[in-house]
Amino acid sequence: MKKILIKRSSKKISLPKYETTGSAGMDIAASIEKEIIIKPGNTALIPTGISVAIPKGFEIQIRPRSGLAVKKNITVLNTPGTIDSDYRGEIKVILINLSKINFCVEDKMRIAQMVLCPIIQGEFEEVEELSDTKRGSGGFGSTGIK
Repeated sequence: MKKILIKRSSKKISLPKYETTGSAGMDIAASIEKEIIIKPGNTALIPTGISVAIPKGFEIQIRPRSGLAVKKNITVLNTPGTIDSDYRGEIKVILINLSKINFCVEDKMRIAQMVLCPIIQGEFEEVEELSDTKRGSGGFGSTGIK
């Protein structure tokens, strides 16, 4: 297990945790003074009250919680959101309401999950031509449906 340094803006904020021994992501919660209403089709930037120091060579991805997505049609807009190893500010989550009714975010509500992921940085080398493949430049849907 990799150690991640974490700072809470207040002791009232719960630290992220794995809900089961097989969980890939840790739930993170809203840290807000008053509820935030997200109208249908709208977004809101939700503070969490936590900051992290991620080791070099890793990132934290912010992903939707499946329960909110399937039951309430609430998801993370820029999923997965990336938190880089050199960022030290508060983690905030962009939620979008894809339902037809208002959604109320309350303090301490679990709004997303964060997953620690290794990163491999690449170095680009410009060339005049790339090697051919069977797919070639076929894009979206080029391999068919079945």
